[in-house]
Amino acid sequence: MPNYLLYSDDLETIAPDENETKQQIVEVMTQGMESVREEYGRSVRVSHAKAHALLKGELTVKDGLPRELAQGLFAKPGRYEVLVRMAQQPGELLDDSKLSTDRGMSVKVLGVTGPKLEGHTAETQDWVFDVGKQFIANGMKEFLQAFKPNAEIAPKLSDTVKGAVSTAARAANTVLNAVGSDSEKLAFYGHPVVHPASEEYYSQTAFRYGDYVAKLGFFPVSAGLQALKEQPFDPKTPDALREAMNHFFATNPAEFDMRVQLNTGLAEMPIEEAQAKWSEDASQYQTVARLTIPVQTAWDPMKDGYFEDLSFSPGHSLAAHRPLGGINRARLLAYTMLAKRRLSDNGKTAQVPSTLEQVPA
Repeated sequence: MPNYLLYSDDLETIAPDENETKQQIVEVMTQGMESVREEYGRSVRVSHAKAHALLKGELTVKDGLPRELAQGLFAKPGRYEVLVRMAQQPGELLDDSKLSTDRGMSVKVLGVTGPKLEGHTAETQDWVFDVGKQFIANGMKEFLQAFKPNAEIAPKLSDTVKGAVSTAARAANTVLNAVGSDSEKLAFYGHPVVHPASEEYYSQTAFRYGDYVAKLGFFPVSAGLQALKEQPFDPKTPDALREAMNHFFATNPAEFDMRVQLNTGLAEMPIEEAQAKWSEDASQYQTVARLTIPVQTAWDPMKDGYFEDLSFSPGHSLAAHRPLGGINRARLLAYTMLAKRRLSDNGKTAQVPSTLEQVPA
C-alpha cells in the first residue's frame, strides 16, 4: 500500500494578504452578478447559473472498505438520499446551440450526521465538482486576475460572439489534445460538444479525507452512460442540454462511481497549487460509493424555482471533509456571501431539505 499523507491542521500555507485577496474575489464576483442581474431582471448564480438537470437519487457507501478509504462520510456502509444539480459553468443563462462551456455537477447528500464546519448546521454534505481534473487557476491571485475580465466583459457580449470564442477555443484545445496536452482555461468556453451525462466530474482541489487528504470524482459507469460517450451530440436549440438530459432520463437510470485519490505527499501532490496534476501512477482513484439516479424528468421548469432557492457549497460539509488550499479557502467565503446576496436580491429564503419528500416531485 502507498504511504498516504496523514492530515494535520498545518498542511496549508496562508499568505499574509490572503484575507484582502478573498475580499477582492467576492467584490469582483458580486460585480459580475450585478451585471448579469441587469440583463435577466434577477440574480443568478455567479457560476453554474443555467441548470440542465435537477435530479433525485441515492448514494450508497461500499461495504468492506479498507481503513484508508473508510473515512468521514464513508466510514461505514450506508445509503443516503441525494439531490443532484448539473449545470453549465458560467454565471450566465447561455444559448446551448451557440457555445459549449465547462459543466458542473453538484451533489447534496441528505441525512448526514457528525461534526460539521463552522456555520453549517444542516445534516447535509455538499460536493461541488466540475469537468477537468485541475482547476483553471493555481491560486487566489491568479484566479482573481483571470475572473475579473470575465465578470466585467463577458456579460456585455452576445452569445453569438461568445460562440465564436467557443469554437476557436475548442479548435485550439483539439490541437493540444493531439499532442497529449490540454488547457483548462481554453475549455471554459471551448468545451468538447458531448452529452453532459457522459462526463467525469472532479473536485479539482484537495479536501480532507478523515485521517488523510484526497481529491474526489464522479465517474459514469452504467451501460446507458457509457453508450452516450459513443453517440454524436449536436445541440441545435438554446436549451439543448436540458432537452438531451430529459430525453436520456425519461427511459434510462444512471450510475456513477464516486472515487477518491489519496495524497501521497505534498512535494508531488501539492495542496496550494490547484493546477498541479496528481500522479495516478502514485495513487489511483479508488471507488468508495455508488451514485444511483433513477428514471425521472431531468429538468422541469416547475421545479426550477425550488432548486434556485437551494445553495450548493463546499462549506456545507463535515469537518472530516474540510476543503483545503487557497482556492477552497476563497470558495468558502465567496459561496456563502454570494448565495446570501442572490437570495436576498430575489426576495427568497434558502431551501434546506432534510429528506427527498420535501422536494417537489
